[in-house]
Amino acid sequence: MKKTDQEKRKEEKNKPNGPSAIVGIGASAGGLEAFSQLLKALPNNVGMTYIYIQHLDPKHKSTLPEILSKYCTMPVVQVKQNMIIVPNQVFVIPPDKYLSIKGQKLILSQRKKTDGVYLPIDYFFQSLASEKKNKAIGIILSGTASDGTLGLKAIKAEGGVTFAQDEASAKYPGMPVSAVDSGNVDFVLPPDKIAIELLRIGKHPYIIYPSIDVNKEAEPKEDGTLNQIFKKLRSVTDVDFSHYKLSTVKRRITRRMVLNKINNIENYLKFFKNDKNEVNELYHDLLINVTNFFRDKEVFKALAANIYPEIIENSSHDNPVRIWIPGCSTGEEAYSIAISFLEFLRKKSLNQNIQIFATDISESSIEKARIGIYPESISKDLSKELLRRYFLKSGNSYQISKVIRELCVFAKQDITKDPPFSRIDLICCRNLLIYISTELQKKIIPTLHYALKPKGYLLLGTSESIGGFADLFNLVDKKFKIYAKKQFGNRVNYNFNFTNPEYDKVEIKKLKDTIPDNLDIQKEADRIILSRYSPVGVLINQNFEIIQFRGKINQFLEPTPGNASLNLFKMMKEGLNLDLHTSIRKAQKLNRAVLLENIKINTDETIKIIDLEVIPIKAVLNPQEFFFLILFKDKSEFYYQPTKEKVEKRKSKTIKNDSKDIQIDRLRKELLVTKEHLQTIIEEREATNEELRSALEELQSSNEELQSTNEEMETAREELQSTNEELITVNDELESRNQELSEMNNDLNNLLSSINIPIIMLGNDLRIRRYTPRAERIWNLISGDIGRPITNLKPNIEVNNLKENILDVIDRLEIKEIEVKDNEQNWYSMKIRPYRTIENKIDGVVISLINVDTMKRGFDGAVENMNFIEAVFNTVAEPLFILCNDLKLKDANNSFYQKFNYKKEEVNDKIIFNLGNGEWNSPHFINFLKNSFEDKKVHNISFLVKTGSKEKNVSINSQKFFIKDKAENYLLLTIKEII
Repeated sequence: MKKTDQEKRKEEKNKPNGPSAIVGIGASAGGLEAFSQLLKALPNNVGMTYIYIQHLDPKHKSTLPEILSKYCTMPVVQVKQNMIIVPNQVFVIPPDKYLSIKGQKLILSQRKKTDGVYLPIDYFFQSLASEKKNKAIGIILSGTASDGTLGLKAIKAEGGVTFAQDEASAKYPGMPVSAVDSGNVDFVLPPDKIAIELLRIGKHPYIIYPSIDVNKEAEPKEDGTLNQIFKKLRSVTDVDFSHYKLSTVKRRITRRMVLNKINNIENYLKFFKNDKNEVNELYHDLLINVTNFFRDKEVFKALAANIYPEIIENSSHDNPVRIWIPGCSTGEEAYSIAISFLEFLRKKSLNQNIQIFATDISESSIEKARIGIYPESISKDLSKELLRRYFLKSGNSYQISKVIRELCVFAKQDITKDPPFSRIDLICCRNLLIYISTELQKKIIPTLHYALKPKGYLLLGTSESIGGFADLFNLVDKKFKIYAKKQFGNRVNYNFNFTNPEYDKVEIKKLKDTIPDNLDIQKEADRIILSRYSPVGVLINQNFEIIQFRGKINQFLEPTPGNASLNLFKMMKEGLNLDLHTSIRKAQKLNRAVLLENIKINTDETIKIIDLEVIPIKAVLNPQEFFFLILFKDKSEFYYQPTKEKVEKRKSKTIKNDSKDIQIDRLRKELLVTKEHLQTIIEEREATNEELRSALEELQSSNEELQSTNEEMETAREELQSTNEELITVNDELESRNQELSEMNNDLNNLLSSINIPIIMLGNDLRIRRYTPRAERIWNLISGDIGRPITNLKPNIEVNNLKENILDVIDRLEIKEIEVKDNEQNWYSMKIRPYRTIENKIDGVVISLINVDTMKRGFDGAVENMNFIEAVFNTVAEPLFILCNDLKLKDANNSFYQKFNYKKEEVNDKIIFNLGNGEWNSPHFINFLKNSFEDKKVHNISFLVKTGSKEKNVSINSQKFFIKDKAENYLLLTIKEII
């Protein structure tokens, strides 16, 4: 359908003046090549802005703008402070800086080092997500480590789109693989394909317009379409999203439309219904997992200063402190609370057991939380001391220590319908309520109140509150939203059975049709009173407690001295109690209205004649529960009696005027009412006596059963005691075995770490079990590769038919030895051995690589290249260094730099005599070097060298060698300290 001129003008008006989206590109080693490929494939008029964040050397001037300008026609500039963002332009981060975004400006700040880790990509991506929301696009290209993983998580949480370079095209796949493993990447593509997707996304209304509300065609509507999406989600995931914030749900659905190249909500609904994978993707998108360690650090300081001491004071040493974190996501919040509490106990020298329950609706998030492995970029949120005390470094990741993991119990739970925990000291429910509707909050907050101990505490997010439940909680800390459970006399009814997910709106409508509109007892009372011209009255429950006053009732009721009470008979004026009590009993028994006429009551200065009507009302939702509406209808005139004499005269006059028959009739009525009341009391007494006799018989029977049960329980107790002793014995054995297993595991880890040979262990399914540190480089491994098939790796060695050779060893149980070369043309001997268990079963293979390059090529004082020397460096612990003909330091091993406190970049290619403070500038040492260069013999010298403030006596050996096809000679020198 063609758009009208008015619609076109509206679209042009709503188009943004600035870029349609901001694309952040993060990269490290090998990223420049990948970004160049991306730029080549991008046209110069997409309307987006591209900001390139590269790990740069802080001491060298960057030439990135000049290099990148060769690959694109867009302007490429290095960012300067407060530079304005413009579309169709590439901005590059300068060296030694952090970059963030504020509005339409780019902000530079001095580079910060958090315990030695520089994370500029995470820093910029998180700023981009916070500022640009759904208009943020994040891309991770080639690089090592895990910078950018947390940044992509923030972008996706705010509704942006995320990319990562595929492993096959990445020169260094560490950063892209880390991002993909986190589950926060929408597209995994090579750079040229990423450019194609950017071009497509740049034309989508979700990106073009300032708000997704502008394009009504692309926006999900509050109609049957949205309800059908909710119903499908309920049927597949058992989670009802209809009570989540509608704006959030709309934004997430529109985002999925962008990713699936769909511009129309009706078309998306068809796609959604027919693609189960899309249901799961939308489900995970709606579960917003935004968290990090020690989020809002001031909150944890407030807990340690004010709340933890109170919890300890109110807890006994025998019972653990119980903490509950609903909506725990991937566990950072739970582990932060655990670390915070342990740090508090450590500083106070206290010994108290704690138990942390962490729950979430997402099974995948719970699994990640249980494993407790996080990217190294978490170091920006944690101090070096906490990292050392509570984390284990594994490659480019950190894992929560076993001590902390054992404190936390992770479980899947839907707080909107599953029963809560109980006897909780502290509930940490931060940033969960902001995503759900007020209606659902009204069900969740009483549930949290129920779960707490009498002196328990509730922690909410800074943007959350308890709403209309001030009667349940006291505000302890206004700034950090900490509440204490309030104690009160009235019992709160908690409903843990929420709406059945299978009900859709049609079924709810059917349910409403079967129930009267006026469910509220007070509304029902209003209807009845209005039908009787609104006389005054009261509404009471079956316990005779007043729950509502109707009109000016002070003529008939007045409070009594003493404790406050709303009991009807304690407030009723004298003369009405007997008639009222009889009428209520009669109305309840007959289940109809009861009317007493011409009842005379005396007040201080008036005589009043009234009709008293008692109307029973049944609760609609609970027919067993009765309410009574009591109406007082005034029929008399008022007689003002200012003095006692006038009252006596009035009485005398009334008696004279009344005939004897009238008095007898009045007395007869009063006697009849009294008889009825006494008859009612007698009947109730007889019924009560009968019930008591029946109850006594039941109690006697129950007592006999209890005695029998007690004997059985005594026998069972003895059996349980015996079983418990057996379990204690078994537990002791298991603890001993577990300790042995832990020691063996530690021994194995230390053994593998100390082996200077690349070794990798595989299971029968060819999945990686363990490997030595030396295997990481040759096999191109990262910590996350454990459990992956070896056939998925891209190793740095050339080996053919690896899978077939491994399977052959498993089948034949024979060792295979193969010669292979790495990417640098070094020769290795690969041995594949069967992996045997203690039971002598074959459960995989062990692959080892031995460097045979020297043996393969031979050595006669000359080497083909420097690989031989590098191999020697990697295996010798003593300091080694190489000198050229001109006595410049060519290279050295790590031990040399560490022993003499040198930095590699400062001393390499420097003359040996100019190093440090001239410690090598000695005639004795100069003569030694001269003799060493004259022949191929091994020369030795004892030498006193100064390192820092100390002097060391060392023995130095030298060996001359040369490299083929080069005219230069070299000296290899080894240093050994003489004690």
